Amino acid sequence: MERIVNAKALKNYRIEVEFSDGLKGVVDLSERLFGPMFTPLKDPEFFRNLTVDEFGVICWPNGADLAPDALYQTISMLDAG
Repeated sequence: MERIVNAKALKNYRIEVEFSDGLKGVVDLSERLFGPMFTPLKDPEFFRNLTVDEFGVICWPNGADLAPDALYQTISMLDAG
């Protein structure tokens, strides 16, 4: 499994992601921010507070996180398409 080595919050709830194998892409989360953990991310300032932890997982201060394998698959499909 590839790890996220860099992530940057962009406008409109998008994240630019780079993986350890060099795969890069942008993921749009604008339609996926629902539920108790992700609703706070609708605040653009809070959304920008993302970090990448030591396991290569994108995290926010409230405990919300994104699985690298799902993001990798999404970006791979976008890259191939």
